[in-house]
Amino acid sequence: MSFQAYIDNIKAKTGKTPEELKQAAEKAGIYRLDMKAGDLKKFLKDEFDLGHGHSMAIWLVFKNKGWVTSPGKKNN
Repeated sequence: MSFQAYIDNIKAKTGKTPEELKQAAEKAGIYRLDMKAGDLKKFLKDEFDLGHGHSMAIWLVFKNKGWVTSPGKKNN
């Protein structure tokens, strides 16, 4: 399965894009620039019933867009 297929399946299941999932995390008060993958994974499981693979695909989007920092690394 391609990465885009993961994102498409997440949209089909939740009705939300990665950007909208970020907004949902912000609204829920769990989003932080220094948040951990496990925090996002738990939120996505609890709120949208996403499994590990789909949650980690969203985490990768968060990382690639600079919405979260890697440990020991600062975003400018």
